[in-house]
Amino acid sequence: MQTKLGLRSAAGIAVIGAALLPPSVALAQNAASDTKAAASDTSDIAEVVVTAQRREEKSRDVPISVTALSADQLATAHVEQLSDTAKVTPGLRFDAAGPAVQPSIRGVGTAITTSGGGPNVGIYVDGFFRANTYASDFQLLNVKSIQVLKGPQGTLFGRNTTGGAILVSTTDPSTQTSAQIKAGYARYNAPSVQAYATTGIGDHLAVDIEGLYRRGDGYYTDVLNHDDQVGQYRNWSVRTGAKADFGPFGSLLLRYEHSAMNDPSTLMYNAFVDKSGDARFFSTVQDPQSSYGYSSSKGVALVNLQTPADLYTTRPGDIALNKPVSFRLRTNAVEATYKTDLDFAELTSYTQYRHDYTPYYDDLDSTAAPVLTLYIGVKDTTISQEFLLNSRDTDARLQWTVGANYFYYKDDWSDLKASGLTPTFGTDPDTSNLQPFGGSSTTTGSIATFADATYALVPERLFLTLGGRFSHDTVKDAYFNSNQFTPYTGYTGRNGEHIDFSGNPQTRIDVPDLSNNQFTPRVVLRYKPGERSSVYASYTQGYKAGILNVGGYSLQPIKPEKNNAYEIGYKYEQRGLAVDLASFLYDYKDLQVSSFQAGTAQITNAATARVYGAEAQLRYSVTHQLDVNAGATWTHARYRSFKGAPFYGYCDPAVSDPTAPTYCTSGQGSIVQVRSDASGDRLQRSPAFTANLGANYLIPTAASGAFTLSGNLYYSSDFYFDPSEQFRQGAYSVLSLRAQWDDPSGRYSVALYGDNIGNEHYLSYINANTTSIQAIWASPITYGVSVSAHF
Repeated sequence: MQTKLGLRSAAGIAVIGAALLPPSVALAQNAASDTKAAASDTSDIAEVVVTAQRREEKSRDVPISVTALSADQLATAHVEQLSDTAKVTPGLRFDAAGPAVQPSIRGVGTAITTSGGGPNVGIYVDGFFRANTYASDFQLLNVKSIQVLKGPQGTLFGRNTTGGAILVSTTDPSTQTSAQIKAGYARYNAPSVQAYATTGIGDHLAVDIEGLYRRGDGYYTDVLNHDDQVGQYRNWSVRTGAKADFGPFGSLLLRYEHSAMNDPSTLMYNAFVDKSGDARFFSTVQDPQSSYGYSSSKGVALVNLQTPADLYTTRPGDIALNKPVSFRLRTNAVEATYKTDLDFAELTSYTQYRHDYTPYYDDLDSTAAPVLTLYIGVKDTTISQEFLLNSRDTDARLQWTVGANYFYYKDDWSDLKASGLTPTFGTDPDTSNLQPFGGSSTTTGSIATFADATYALVPERLFLTLGGRFSHDTVKDAYFNSNQFTPYTGYTGRNGEHIDFSGNPQTRIDVPDLSNNQFTPRVVLRYKPGERSSVYASYTQGYKAGILNVGGYSLQPIKPEKNNAYEIGYKYEQRGLAVDLASFLYDYKDLQVSSFQAGTAQITNAATARVYGAEAQLRYSVTHQLDVNAGATWTHARYRSFKGAPFYGYCDPAVSDPTAPTYCTSGQGSIVQVRSDASGDRLQRSPAFTANLGANYLIPTAASGAFTLSGNLYYSSDFYFDPSEQFRQGAYSVLSLRAQWDDPSGRYSVALYGDNIGNEHYLSYINANTTSIQAIWASPITYGVSVSAHF
């Protein structure tokens, strides 16, 4: 696990070229027929069709920065769950706070984990919004394509898309009978199997079913008892659907999905080591040279200083935690999609019901010391209805889209318990030895109407797009329970006043309702010099609805975010070559920023930030057999004004004043949180440069089928996980390789693959808390084999 291949030098390739992703032969691809087609045609690339503007269009005609990933590309890069797309999409990151996984794009994202918090990047599967951040890093089932829309999408996709949107599309059931199966085995005793089948019942009804099962021992070892299966996981999903064709009356697609996950990987914490000295844990905001005599904490593991060294770990793969540490997910979802052609437009109706149950146990101090074990049993219910109307005549000078959306989301965190002693557990989950630790709940509602229209000012040359969305967002029935563990003397009222609830643990405090009205406009001017290219300039606005800080025991609401985005782009697609270029500028206001103190979420608004940068994407068919993909994003993201940024450090043992921010309420050497001025600092989780470089080489043979060799290199420059630039991750690069053989009939294939070939040690994310600074390492080198067949 300690082997290095010096990939940082290889990252120079990414700086020059930078990459998107290599296409490859996927599970159901017929290699023989593809090879024959290639031989009879000149080198070319397939036109990419996207739905970024809520209708199917050629990517080169869409004035939005889009990274479009096909099923072949996803297979080549060994993308198994949504977060894996980050390694093939420059500018995209997936970060987490515990099991809550949230993407960010071009530095715009959030780490908020509280009831009703919500994401900054909307995730949609077949048009349905996934609201629960604990269920956002899902396994990919029968995926046809993934589109990453970069920049605010407030007009077409609505609330909580200040950074962009990710659109996942799956395959509809077909009346043509077919089936496919794929089985694999990977390092760390990780077998997997996935199967899909579809058929018709008559000519007008198609059904399908898909199942997926994965398990593994994980790469973690408990150093206290040498248990190398402490990170064992087991995930499975089943998804079925029926599509009825009613002829002139349209079609109806019904889907049911059940997912189950038992995976502690996002909670396998190390203690974060301050390798660079940026954390400054021995300093205070008031006195950088505190009584410790120095300010640097370089080389120090950032846990309570009184913790013995043998009760925590810092090396990747080693852990020493109180058990249980677990995360489970149970999802049941029903979706209905109705489509019909009207005389003047195409109507689509999206109806969704989803229930997620995501209980987990978290050792907040990241050590084996019996300090604080937290249980959170989150229950979520989502109900949504959307109507979408698209103009029918695709040759008309005016193309338009109008729609209406209803969204209901109950986010129940009332089942919150904790223990200062290592509990014993019987039935799962058994919280009998835990005590109430607050809890909260919110019910979010949204009603919106939107319209977007494009008019050809000069036919086939100059186009003007105007759009707007009006949203009415509410948060109702919100409350929190006072916390009996922490000696709070007051809570923050709606107007900033202090309200005393001390001495009344587990008292329910009802929070006043919150409502916001917001209009998010869009203006685009696009010019087509020729059929194969276009230039555009756009202004769009993103909007993240206001929230209630119930997880921070506050009655004071958090303001909505607004992101005003300006972008200039150029797209070109010609035989064998596609190029996308863009430059962007964001004026970002009232950023919602969270921090954590003793297991509670503290949320505040950063006043303003500015983000600007440039992006390039390239696809090039060098020959019939060799394809190259490249992509890079350069981002300059800074807080312009943020005077209340969270700053963590060790409490000062010389301070005896209980009102001082560095007073040792939890004992000498404990961690405290104060506020600092982060104006001018980098936005959290925003590397200046990310890039991909990939290649795919097809070797056809007359008698032995086809061989495909492919690889993908991802590079990220350094960045900070927090707004005060304390917790740094240095630059790193990750290489993936794949070799696949397809038999002459194209029915069977065998693939060998490896991820993180250089065995780079880098942090996936950091959770900062006053109990410890929790570090999660990315997976080391993994490799495996897969066998697939389709019929």
